[in-house]
Amino acid sequence: MAMMLISVATGVGLQKKIREKVSAFNGHVIISTFDDNQSDVSVTPISKKQDFYPKFTSVSGVRHIQAIASKAGIIRTPTAFEGIIFKGVGPDYDWTYVKEYVSAGSTPNVSGGISNQVLMSGYLANRLQLKVGDRFNSFFTKTTGNQLPFSRSFVVAGIYDSGFQEFDATHILGDIRHVQRMNRWDESQVGAFEVFLDDFDSISSKGDEIYDQTNSALDTQAITDKYAYIFDWLQLFDFNIVVILGIMILVATINMVVALLVLILERTQMIGILKALGSDNNMVRRVFLCNALYLILRGLAWGNAIGLGLLLLQKYTGLIQLNPENYYVNEAPVFINWIHVLALNLGTIGICIVTLLLPSYIITRISPVKAIRFD
Repeated sequence: MAMMLISVATGVGLQKKIREKVSAFNGHVIISTFDDNQSDVSVTPISKKQDFYPKFTSVSGVRHIQAIASKAGIIRTPTAFEGIIFKGVGPDYDWTYVKEYVSAGSTPNVSGGISNQVLMSGYLANRLQLKVGDRFNSFFTKTTGNQLPFSRSFVVAGIYDSGFQEFDATHILGDIRHVQRMNRWDESQVGAFEVFLDDFDSISSKGDEIYDQTNSALDTQAITDKYAYIFDWLQLFDFNIVVILGIMILVATINMVVALLVLILERTQMIGILKALGSDNNMVRRVFLCNALYLILRGLAWGNAIGLGLLLLQKYTGLIQLNPENYYVNEAPVFINWIHVLALNLGTIGICIVTLLLPSYIITRISPVKAIRFD
């Protein structure tokens, strides 16, 4: 039981945590032009004057929608340089999803005048030897001609750590108006829209609904498609969990069958006496099944105590650390769902009892005369 609880809680926890991380920096569904569909860089602008913006009322289950625009560039410092993607965000950007991953400083203030503050990943900050409050220069290519690149000076307002190497290695978040000015767009033009849903499990159906509610010049892409390799990997956890549960239940039932057989052999004379006193086979079987149920409940009690204790210890202390390059998280996440806990306990009891019905039929073959004389 302890192993089953740990496998389910950590497996589901890892899936849930990685989903939250991917969604926090990308939304659940991305609305963009077909030109930008395979790139993180905004090429063709989209007008914000859409029926679905700023409130997507035509599709139920949409929590929030926000406009973004991205542009590729280079950060240059006296000691190093790095290629980046500047993700521009506006006042409608919901920082709630990102704040959890901010490790130093704060998120940029983009609600007033044009801001030079940016949120940079810890990966880039370490490579460029920057910290909160430092100023740096960046350069962005112009869309036409062989003219000199745009130069912008930014200040590191905060540092985040998403755990996704490919995102942390390139993306910084800042004011969308920088991208609009460099691309010669007006304030009503953006690069894409990020849509957040109430229920992640409905992302496929809601993505189709959103696509139907946008005009033909726009395309939609669910993050499960954009990061298909991550979500395909996450689906393997479901298979691993099922295998572990199957093995643990098989071991538990075999142990209980052996225990029941031992109990019957040890109490053969008692069975004979009970039958001689008038007890029928079903009554005697119930006695042994109740005894087996008592042993099962004792095992479940200890298993739940050990399993939940270890899970709570990991949840509040984070003792077990993981390599973020392989698992996208710094520590093993834990998600305790009491419905899962109840289902595991009831399922184990039910399977064990049903499995014990067959060996309990041995009692019906025991003769009272032979059993009383049994030594």
